[in-house]
Amino acid sequence: MYESGENYLEAILILEQENVIVRSIDVAHKLSVSKPSVSRAMGLLRQDGYIEMADNGPIFLTEKGRELAVKIYHRHCILTEFLEKVSKVPHQQAEENACRIEHILDEDVFQGIQKFMKENLS
Repeated sequence: MYESGENYLEAILILEQENVIVRSIDVAHKLSVSKPSVSRAMGLLRQDGYIEMADNGPIFLTEKGRELAVKIYHRHCILTEFLEKVSKVPHQQAEENACRIEHILDEDVFQGIQKFMKENLS
């Protein structure tokens, strides 16, 4: 999965949690990208089995898509909290940085951060 695809899945999940019927335009606004960019990404995500959608209709995560979106969003939340607490930076700055690193962090490094958080920052 490519980073931008992960961002799209995460955005769909967050919009769903906000009780929004997710449409391409909602995703475009959430990610500050163009509607054509969303259309292309949705086509790829649908082709790979991560979403289902009718033409110009609501977007739904498949089981496969939801599983990956939840994993990505969990990493995002843990990393945001970690950066806030350890670096003492404002929430927005921590969130922006977490968004950039959540996609490239090795799983064992992330697990180490989670363990550190549980042992030292709870």
